[in-house]
Amino acid sequence: MGEPRDEFAEAGARARQALVREIESYGELSDPAWRAAFAEVPRHLFVPWFYVSGTGGYQRLWSGDPDPVRRERWLRGAYADTAVATRVRDGELVSSASQPSLMALMLRALDVRDGDDVLEIGAGTGYHAALLCHRLGEEHVTTVDLEEEIAESARTHLAAAGYRPAVLAADGARGCPQRAPYDRIVATCAVPAVPYPWLAQCRPGALVLAPLSTGLILLRVHDGTHAEGRFLETSAYFVALRGSAAHVAESRRPRHGPAGDERFGFLCGLVATTLNRREALSLWLREGRPERERFGVTVSGDRQWAWLDEPGGPYAWPLPVT
Repeated sequence: MGEPRDEFAEAGARARQALVREIESYGELSDPAWRAAFAEVPRHLFVPWFYVSGTGGYQRLWSGDPDPVRRERWLRGAYADTAVATRVRDGELVSSASQPSLMALMLRALDVRDGDDVLEIGAGTGYHAALLCHRLGEEHVTTVDLEEEIAESARTHLAAAGYRPAVLAADGARGCPQRAPYDRIVATCAVPAVPYPWLAQCRPGALVLAPLSTGLILLRVHDGTHAEGRFLETSAYFVALRGSAAHVAESRRPRHGPAGDERFGFLCGLVATTLNRREALSLWLREGRPERERFGVTVSGDRQWAWLDEPGGPYAWPLPVT
């Protein structure tokens, strides 16, 4: 039996090309391989429904709506360069599909090479895994999610798009040792610190990219217990690892600190276990309101810490034990 017919294929292809042009205007997709992935993977298959907020709560838009106006609104939203809410429980948002341009930035930073084996933490809708499959081949992609329901949904979406990577229901903090070792690990959910099992499952020289505080840390793995790297310049907001709804995350959602600068919130997230808000503000102002890329993280043995400017410099803060 062949793949099910996609009645939105033609309109989706036009919307997809418009999305690719928009992402390109931000300076992303300079790599032809990633441009092809975004141009050819049908995102609407991965968000057959989503929720938009309204005065009475969340409103569901879906591909099977009998109202053609609402169906068109759904398809337009599926290809908008925004995060979309994909799961709502008891009126609370618990999962979202990331902003495509942020996904493009993350994939570029991941710097994958032909033959690389990639572990994704947080299967979500499966769209991010599909982009990786397009670039690397499905045999090189593993994605895990804590909830079987989410993993099965991602598996179904991926199959509808013609991809069958390994999709497992598992605790992302533990990685996926049965498919290790990996050349790249990318998390699409926020972590309070770098889970040690991830490093143990990496090949030497691997890269790990993960949301931490309201930024994206990119680590180079030296061996199973040592890694180091800096934050990317962009802000990023994601649902927390383990499915917590405490931090509802939309990509690039504004957060304001002093004088409207959300970078202060990023610092507060890094130093929360060490400095109070007044101490953090004093440091932030004294150091000239530092950009994210001045910060980094070091993992060494059973210790890991965030730092400003240099790993061994005067400003360093321990991260929680994972």
